[in-house]
Amino acid sequence: MDIARASIEKPVNTWVLILICLLGGIWAVLTLPQLEDPEFTIKEAIILTPYKGASALEVELEVTEQLEIALQEMPQLKRLTSRSMPGLSEITVEIEDAYRSAELPQVWDELRRRIHDTQAYLPPGAGPSLVNDSFGDVFGLLYALTAPGFEASELRDFARDLRRIILQVPGVAKVAIQGEREERILIEIPQTVLIQLGLSPQQLAGRLQLQNAVVDAGRKTLGDLAIRVVPTGDFDSLEHIRNLFITTPSGDTLRLGDIAVISRDYHEQPRQLIRFAGQDAVTLGISATGDSNIVEVGHAVEAALRARMSELPLGVQLSPIYQQHTLVEEALKVFLINLVMSVSIVILVLCLFMGWRAGVVVGSALLLTVTGSLFLMKVTGLQMQRVSLGALIIAMGMLVDNAIVIAEGMLVRMKQGRSAREAATDITSQTQIPLLAATVIGVLAFSGIGLSQDVTGEYTFSLFLVIGLSLLLSWILAITVVPLLASLLFITAKTASNEETNQGGYRRLLTLVLHHRRLTLLTLLVLTGISMVAFKQVPQMFFPHAQTQVFYVNYWREQGTDIRATDRDLKQLSEFITQLEGVEQVTSVAGMGASRMMLVYQPERTNPAYGQLIVTARTIEEIPQIAEKIKMELETYPQAQAWIERVRLGPGKGAPIQARFYGDDPRVLRALAEDALTILRDTALLDNLRTDWRQPEQIIVPTLADDRASVLGVSRQDLAESLSLLTTGQTLGLYREGDRLIPLLLRAPSNERGLATQLQDRMIWSRAMEHFVPASEVVDGFETRHEEALILRRNMQRMITVSADPLANVNIASAFSEVRAHIEALPLPPGYHLEWGGEHESSGDAKHALARQLPLSLLAMMVISVLLFAKIKQPLIIWLCVPMAICGVTWGLLLSGMSFGFMALLGILSLSGMLIKNAIVLVDEIDQRILNGEAPATALIDGSVSRLRPVVLAAVTTILGMLPLAFDVFFADMAITIMSGLAFATLLTLLAVPALYSLLFGIRVIEPPK
Repeated sequence: MDIARASIEKPVNTWVLILICLLGGIWAVLTLPQLEDPEFTIKEAIILTPYKGASALEVELEVTEQLEIALQEMPQLKRLTSRSMPGLSEITVEIEDAYRSAELPQVWDELRRRIHDTQAYLPPGAGPSLVNDSFGDVFGLLYALTAPGFEASELRDFARDLRRIILQVPGVAKVAIQGEREERILIEIPQTVLIQLGLSPQQLAGRLQLQNAVVDAGRKTLGDLAIRVVPTGDFDSLEHIRNLFITTPSGDTLRLGDIAVISRDYHEQPRQLIRFAGQDAVTLGISATGDSNIVEVGHAVEAALRARMSELPLGVQLSPIYQQHTLVEEALKVFLINLVMSVSIVILVLCLFMGWRAGVVVGSALLLTVTGSLFLMKVTGLQMQRVSLGALIIAMGMLVDNAIVIAEGMLVRMKQGRSAREAATDITSQTQIPLLAATVIGVLAFSGIGLSQDVTGEYTFSLFLVIGLSLLLSWILAITVVPLLASLLFITAKTASNEETNQGGYRRLLTLVLHHRRLTLLTLLVLTGISMVAFKQVPQMFFPHAQTQVFYVNYWREQGTDIRATDRDLKQLSEFITQLEGVEQVTSVAGMGASRMMLVYQPERTNPAYGQLIVTARTIEEIPQIAEKIKMELETYPQAQAWIERVRLGPGKGAPIQARFYGDDPRVLRALAEDALTILRDTALLDNLRTDWRQPEQIIVPTLADDRASVLGVSRQDLAESLSLLTTGQTLGLYREGDRLIPLLLRAPSNERGLATQLQDRMIWSRAMEHFVPASEVVDGFETRHEEALILRRNMQRMITVSADPLANVNIASAFSEVRAHIEALPLPPGYHLEWGGEHESSGDAKHALARQLPLSLLAMMVISVLLFAKIKQPLIIWLCVPMAICGVTWGLLLSGMSFGFMALLGILSLSGMLIKNAIVLVDEIDQRILNGEAPATALIDGSVSRLRPVVLAAVTTILGMLPLAFDVFFADMAITIMSGLAFATLLTLLAVPALYSLLFGIRVIEPPK
């Protein structure tokens, strides 16, 4: 079927196609879901299992290991990591990359079944285990709610009221509140009163639990009605608790309020403390549904909050910490401007070099390809985000190449006197199959990333899909729309005046190269070898820092630090940072990280010794100066280890440089970690050195005299319960208030809890003897020790991680290579081994996943090229040129100072697709001329000359079209890779391909006389 002739003779079909691309693109721009970065699934679940009173070692051996044994049998499992802490086991389950988000719910169901079945094997007092499979939820809208002058409970009520309003907004999936203060009902009874009455804590707890239990009194039938019987007596106020009558062992009856001080207060050591601008705050994290437009959802949430905030009391303020929708709106606006600039640059260049008529034809095809690609993105469910839009610019050179070949061919033939229909038929019949093959090969060049199953492949999957859709669409439009538009505009086209002059210089150069073909190819081989060696000097980086004004200050105090001390330090630091020039706002979070406000943010797990400052700078350019001042201030906090962290793009987590040591003995692991830290300190390239086991925690150990304790009937549990009254208190029951359950806590008055030495003066209740005995009778003494408070494991092996960050302006790969050999040279005892993590692991995993798929992609590309020519030599010519493109890439990256990261690797794939595409069309042109009877030498030269303008135009338009991306931090290294590589690849197409063709087919070209 002659598609090109049909598009001219039946233009209605072609105009319908044009309208679909144009109007569909406009509709897509208005309705496409918008995100800042591509979504990728965090295939992790966290299993929390309490084991109150157990040490970290007991938790590890009795709980963590039992659960890990059950979990490691899961076929979907990729990795297990665990933290065993006093009283708590925390296991993180990572699922294999092959499982996509739609399959995860079934995986989590199986995980829950395994955890449920294992509960029976846990020790008494452990569990139940809680599975959290929503750890990867992203709350792209994060607000701080403050209410100076109001109680924390009122602040909590304000937050819950706002949550109800926000959940009614279309597109909102979840609202998470953090920073709520937990309340308790305190029952404080002096020890002397308990002794005098002979009243044990257990007796008091039983009375409270009986009084406040949820009971069922059944239903009474009255006629046709079954009426529920509800007895009163449950606690509904503090006064009710005070009026509760207690019967002592001697038979006396007393009001609880007569022997105890009953009050309501907040937990002394909360799980998390949040401040915004120095004020106590809670945060509201809002996540959107997956198919929603974050910009529309964000504006709708803002409108709902404005309406509700006007009804709240004066002084209640809601301030944004992170608003993804405003960032997305601004970023996409800039990116769309870049896209428009790229298209405009390409059209302008085409008009300058091909004339306005050809420029309009090819430019129109390019514009329709872009709008049509946006329409296809909408149809296929893609979002408009950084990577998908960047793909359109990346593919710009290949998008315009098909149209240039057809338009150029028609232009030449119409100048020779042929009609538009004849010209269209001739050029499309000759080139449509080679162009299709070259287009498919260009798509296959990215199929490695499209088929890669790791998280990086998921992150950049839209790049492959958009490039595939847009390239195939460009081929369809090239053989339909371009002939139609050319038939309308090329009728009156005139012969170019300087075309032969421009081609004459290339003809002479090509003749010289072909005459010295062996020397030319040898020179290229030597240059390729030198470039490959020089490539080792190119800085390596997985993904760059994000262009956001937000950065973090991570703050760690000694393990075991009270959260209130951590919060106090953060408050002082926050006041200092707020006064710095260029700082807009500071949020402090103590006890754990904030809600996951962006996909690349990794919140720290619960630890009272940890705090984080979320700092928003006025501009990105001011961050280095602000960070330097903060770093100097942090030196005045010798009690803590703190460092500044920038937001990084792409997947990957943790410090850029990590060394993991595996083994059984914690002391040996700590010694190995200290040796590694010494090596890291000796280099001047690294900062923020740390280990994840933190410091051993200080504990107080009452030594129970077993013989005397047995005689007096005092057990270890009796001792622990009695001493708990002097520490955190003993929970006796629950007080119900609305939807909240508030613990009833029995503890000693503050004058009895002041000093640790008062532990030895405590009276211990003996269950067996049913009276109090002095602690000195059953305890030999109290001593202070240190024990491991964090035991970390990875795949059921104990592991300690040494982490470091490179200094500012220091390349991660350079710093890593500086220390790698020294750390690998450390002598490891039998049974211990070293493993590298950080960016080395993330980058390696991504490249390994890509490498697993790349052979299939390369094989498919080679098969297509062989099938296209049905011969071996022609594909061999094309593929021999591909490795030589490294010359342009190497020197482009070295001269620009850019790093070679994952995106630059994708740039090389794009570059190879462009090179192969141009080479296919050129080789096919030479073959066709030889088949038509031209002398081989003439066909070789004339065929190459005929491809000069299309190849140069495609290269120039691509290079200039990539200019806007050269200033985008995410795409800069890719843009430089393509621009510099394509400049050299153009020379390969125009010189190396003819030279190889001449050599392999034995075509000799005699150099003309000078």
